[in-house]
Amino acid sequence: MITEKFDIKVEGSLPGAALYTYIIDYSAELVVNERPLILLCPGGGYEWTSDREAEILALQFLAMGFNAAVLRYSVAPAVFPTALLELCEAMKIVKENAEKWHVLKDKIFVEGCSAGGHLAASLGVFWNKKWLSEKAGVANEVLKPAGMILCYPVITSGEYAHRGSFNALLKGIETEELLEEVSLEKQVTTDTPPAFIWHTFTDDAVPVENSIFFITELRKNKVNTEFHMYPVGGHGYSTAKLITKSPHGNEIQVECQNWLNQAEMWVNNVVNGNIK
Repeated sequence: MITEKFDIKVEGSLPGAALYTYIIDYSAELVVNERPLILLCPGGGYEWTSDREAEILALQFLAMGFNAAVLRYSVAPAVFPTALLELCEAMKIVKENAEKWHVLKDKIFVEGCSAGGHLAASLGVFWNKKWLSEKAGVANEVLKPAGMILCYPVITSGEYAHRGSFNALLKGIETEELLEEVSLEKQVTTDTPPAFIWHTFTDDAVPVENSIFFITELRKNKVNTEFHMYPVGGHGYSTAKLITKSPHGNEIQVECQNWLNQAEMWVNNVVNGNIK
């Protein structure tokens, strides 16, 4: 496995922003060497990036045969759009190294949990915006993800908002106009890439309405979406297995554990052209 760290610095970046890669080595013994890459954005309410949703989760995707990378993006006091620009920089790094790493250049997926889901979905809805390409210094097509994997994502800044995430993301710059812009269900278009989303009905931190509102707009815009709403479980479950259980939580939920298998099938369907 090839592991590298790339320091990331854009306007507003804080020390520690970096991309960590987990690349399966090329081997003449393997039939498959050209692989998709899953670019992970851990959650943490835009106040930290969770270890439980970073390397351990990346290794699950690696075991499926995908390359993976984890973005440790800037959080508070950094504000919008710093983390999004860092995600753009991460996309640029992956695409610049795609040939060396045997990454399928047009099959780079963004994955995010909770507030990291908001970041991943932000790239999904903003990738074709002129303001973003100008700030990122590349053509819009470079920023386009092949798809979005969103785990209990923060989406809406309205009634069902996870208010702490938006307070951290917009501290000192919050306006009604900006709150509207980062309420991502309002930014979906026909250019938004396909999505795999999961949430729990009983999530008591980020209500499932966040996913439902987003899915409703994806459906209106004919963006192919797979959605799993599990009947039980809280928030921040990551794998929902013992491997990602926190010292003070109870994030083991058997009902949710198959989301990784479902995501693997979904990614392969997108890669094979069965989902567009």
